[in-house]
Amino acid sequence: MSNELDCRGLGCPAPVLKIREALEKEAPAAITVLIDNEAGWQNVCRFLEHQNYTIRTEKQGAVFRVVGTREEGTAAPAKAPPAFAATERKAGMKKIMVMVTSDHMGHGDDGLGDMLMFNFLKTLKEMGPELWRLVFVNNGVTFTAEGSEAVPILQELAGEGVQILACGACLAYLHLLDKIQVGEVSNMLDIVTGMQLADSVVTI
Repeated sequence: MSNELDCRGLGCPAPVLKIREALEKEAPAAITVLIDNEAGWQNVCRFLEHQNYTIRTEKQGAVFRVVGTREEGTAAPAKAPPAFAATERKAGMKKIMVMVTSDHMGHGDDGLGDMLMFNFLKTLKEMGPELWRLVFVNNGVTFTAEGSEAVPILQELAGEGVQILACGACLAYLHLLDKIQVGEVSNMLDIVTGMQLADSVVTI
């Protein structure tokens, strides 16, 4: 069975939610998705790849046409999960998710706030293996982009197994989608699901 979904004009996370609903209802062997923004295109491709689809993309003007096909005999997931499933942790180990919602910490002097946030990111490794997921939204996504002094810090955390997600809609709004240097372009479904899976969520 083949499906075609028109997700043009839909903002995050609507395209991924629409695809997930289609997969849960019919588990098609092939699915085609039309989408008209780059952040959504990246999220759609990543989501389908996690569902065992092989992806082919064609761009027609401002519209991405994403075709996903699953090889015969490849098992479909019983239920389509979010793009990032829970990362396994040793028994009894907490999963802490940290959300960075700004490029500075606190209110008052922005220069001081910038310094505090940078120091906060450097110190996150002290959480050890309980630091599970680091999510950047709004101006916080600038830390994941080219030119940020925080990129080497985040790359080190990623190398230690911390999942780093940057809001795709935020990156697109700030014209940073093609400048991301660390982590994965994400969407609100990943973020909300992460909140459910985490033992605790720290928002800065």
